[in-house]
Amino acid sequence: MRSLNIAATGMLAQQQNVEVISNNIANMNTTGFMRRRTEFQDLIYQNLRRVGSTSSDAGTIVPSGVQLGLGVKLAAVYRIHEQGNLTATDNTFDLSIQGTGFFQITLPDGSTGYTRDGSFQLSPEGNIVSHDGNPLDPAITVDPAALDVTINSTGEVLVKIGGQIAPVNAGQIQLATFPNDAGLEAIGDNLYLESPASGTATVGNAGAVGFGTLLQGFLETSNVNAVSEVSELISAQRAYEMNSKVIKTSDEMMGTLNQIK
Repeated sequence: MRSLNIAATGMLAQQQNVEVISNNIANMNTTGFMRRRTEFQDLIYQNLRRVGSTSSDAGTIVPSGVQLGLGVKLAAVYRIHEQGNLTATDNTFDLSIQGTGFFQITLPDGSTGYTRDGSFQLSPEGNIVSHDGNPLDPAITVDPAALDVTINSTGEVLVKIGGQIAPVNAGQIQLATFPNDAGLEAIGDNLYLESPASGTATVGNAGAVGFGTLLQGFLETSNVNAVSEVSELISAQRAYEMNSKVIKTSDEMMGTLNQIK
């Protein structure tokens, strides 16, 4: 009975769906997290009577035929790049991107990682770094003698030095954009890598055409909607139960066949 295998693919698909939903819920408080959405496709069909075949010598055509589907499969886990809410932290080196773009981080192997997590700190050398100590790209060093640091909406890092009236420009924060943000490869630690699917990064200053602006003292929260995720979780649970019911019914039908004498 095909229904056993078909229902099994349905249960596996809903199991994967619940795993994606659980990851979304687990990261509700992760800075800059982008929620994921599962997308499914039907499997190949068996043609018991092919569509468009002739049904007589007169050339009459079968209008619909008989095709039996063999179940469902997970096609993609799509990342939703929707702006999250902004929360005030009043921390000097906390930055949020309003609009399009990613911060660039230099990883230990020399490659560039991309993130929406703007919770930066200072290293012992005065470099602006991520939680793991990886510096911004391009690197920006703040003078240890600085009395105040201001980062404006275009990414200029302005440092107030004692005895000087005008602030000193310590560097320029640049953002990166991609033709297909959903194609970036997630590697954990709130980081993404460029991939063939994402396209090549375009780098520019914050506030330029096609790039978002920066807001100092704020962080972008996760864009996970708790109500929506719980609703999706209930829907996936019901679908899982219905597929398990199909397996139970198919087993009972096979049991009926075994009892025929």
